[in-house]
Amino acid sequence: MKRLCFNWLAVMLLLPLGGFIKEPDLYHVNINSGNIDPDKIFLLIDKSDYRLYLYEDVTLRKIYKVVFGNKDQSNKMMEGDRRTPEGTFHILSKRFDKSWSRFMLLDYPNESSWDRFHQLQAAGKISPNASIGGGIGIHGVEYSSGIRDNYVEGQINWTLGCISMKNADVNELYEVIKVGTPVVIRR
Repeated sequence: MKRLCFNWLAVMLLLPLGGFIKEPDLYHVNINSGNIDPDKIFLLIDKSDYRLYLYEDVTLRKIYKVVFGNKDQSNKMMEGDRRTPEGTFHILSKRFDKSWSRFMLLDYPNESSWDRFHQLQAAGKISPNASIGGGIGIHGVEYSSGIRDNYVEGQINWTLGCISMKNADVNELYEVIKVGTPVVIRR
């Protein structure tokens, strides 16, 4: 079963989303543990359109608006560049968070991330002393710092490389996502 899911993920990386999105109500549908199977969920995050797409198997079930760390939509190179990494990741852990409401940690850096990082160092594109970084996840907005849902609505990138959602949205997502859920991030 997992092999089919990962083959589907590979296909999704190649397909444009525009042809799939016909239902404007996919922003407003309620998702909960009673109407979705957590074992069949995967997330596709498209940086170019500031959206997180929640799929159950091959069916697009919900669309969320998101923001990132930097207007520069290119792939993360190193710690401190405020870019969001691209590739296939998994939810490593979940927690309630006093700053961001909920936090779902991604397994960045993974083996692919490390390979790319070392290639960039070998090519002289980043310093041999650079750090790859870590702690990348999906979380809410930071009310205590004055960052509100309007940042997400206005596509104002503010994180250090994470994916930020409206707090109500991240709370909903948190309830149906399980540790191990695949997450594809692309541009």
